[in-house]
Amino acid sequence: MSIREATADDWPAIWPFFHTIVAAGDTFTYPPGLGEEEGRDWWLLAAPNRTVVAVDEETGTVVGTAKMNNNQGGNGAHIASASYMTDPAHGGRGVGRALVEYSLEWARAAGFRGMQFNAVVETNVHAVRLYEWLGFRIVGTVPEGFRHPTRGYVGLHVMHRPL
Repeated sequence: MSIREATADDWPAIWPFFHTIVAAGDTFTYPPGLGEEEGRDWWLLAAPNRTVVAVDEETGTVVGTAKMNNNQGGNGAHIASASYMTDPAHGGRGVGRALVEYSLEWARAAGFRGMQFNAVVETNVHAVRLYEWLGFRIVGTVPEGFRHPTRGYVGLHVMHRPL
């Protein structure tokens, strides 16, 4: 697997799994009915931020994607943030981990002092476990901050890791 900067030409490969994940409504705070054009505008970020794709080198298939950006502007711009999506058809193969590690390297190289995730759904146990394994800690939880489609109101973790 290789990770490279995403281009507008990658969107047709990203959209099917992006749409599936967002429409499920159980891991992202995006509106479940988010349309393709709006989703593209939200996901494909312009420099100095970055969007990347993970590509299966044997098939050329896009198997995951990540977007990386400042968590805040102004005096909070020294903390990075990122979001990740792995095509469910390629889950369990280390795509998510590779994308997180890539984003951490990007953030360090760009001079960020830490990385923060503002809204990790507490029921997304695989993501929480991965982030903790990679050095993130839960620094707070917004009680009932997320309306899960089957579990009702659940917490949203704020996770942080110094760089």
